[in-house]
Amino acid sequence: MNRRLLQFLQAENLTQTQFADILSVARGSVSHILAGRNKPGYDFMESLLLHYPNLNLEWLLTGQGKMYKEPVEGDLFPVHAVPPTREIDRILVFYKDNTYQEFHPNE
Repeated sequence: MNRRLLQFLQAENLTQTQFADILSVARGSVSHILAGRNKPGYDFMESLLLHYPNLNLEWLLTGQGKMYKEPVEGDLFPVHAVPPTREIDRILVFYKDNTYQEFHPNE
């Protein structure tokens, strides 16, 4: 599993430090998991899945399937969880005709 977790970090373009900060876990615990010294505990896995809901747990645990879950019909794009300390202010959509539309989810 540690090799697959490292693949995931590379796919997300994250350092071990950034990853630990996002999950709110000790930096050393990420290092120990990636080195194979420790196995991830429940709190680590829960935080991982809350922050990255499109990560395929079966792939992470067993290597079966693809790294990311298949998008559900109706999804515009795969969503990466917003850390709980951050809130979306607005979303801009740019069209090929050089126009755009602005959405404010909190209004």
